[in-house]
Amino acid sequence: MQGALWTQCQYKSATGSTQHTVSSACHLIKLHHQAKPAMTRIIFYEDRNFQGRSYETSSDCPDLNMYLNRCQSVRVEMGCFVIYDRSNFMGNQMFLKRGEYSDFQRMGSVMGMGDMTMLESIRSCRMIPMHRGQFRMRLYEKESFGGQMHELMEDCESIQERFRMSEMQSCNVMDGHWLMYEQPHFRGRMMYVRPGEYRSIRDMGMSTMMRIRSIRRIMDACEGQRH
Repeated sequence: MQGALWTQCQYKSATGSTQHTVSSACHLIKLHHQAKPAMTRIIFYEDRNFQGRSYETSSDCPDLNMYLNRCQSVRVEMGCFVIYDRSNFMGNQMFLKRGEYSDFQRMGSVMGMGDMTMLESIRSCRMIPMHRGQFRMRLYEKESFGGQMHELMEDCESIQERFRMSEMQSCNVMDGHWLMYEQPHFRGRMMYVRPGEYRSIRDMGMSTMMRIRSIRRIMDACEGQRH
């Protein structure tokens, strides 16, 4: 197609040969007029210490099992990602920024999250776009935007202390990208939310119920390149 370029996701075999794939499972990015350098890149490896077959992508991937049998280590070259232990962006989640994660089983402790529920596996990933501008969301006490409503534009270490709200079961994210945690002070299991309406906790990607106790913004620490 003239005037457009398409990027492809790629994976490498254990022998190091690169194979390209064009699949609906990995979103293709259409770049108009001229090629632009990717601002995000993550590489998954089947074995610890970045060994074995690998799979690289710069965008969302709903099913990593299409490319790898397992994932034991991860390298984030650029940007930020959220990984999930179920396909289609469901289940327990973990936020990854630029860095090397040589052992999947130790990711939580390496990131200072030793008390969080560990992921059983890595089945899908979502790229977090860089956001510049204001952050704004509305928090609701009940599902389907019922009960008390409070607006949030900054980090909140304790929803209960700040808003005197014992539950937060739905939200409307107007601006920015956020992480929600099950414990105060940004600890415990987490969920990633982007602009949109979430009528329940399940709409946020959790397969089990989770109480939200603190919320923080994903700032532009996701930009740039590793050195």
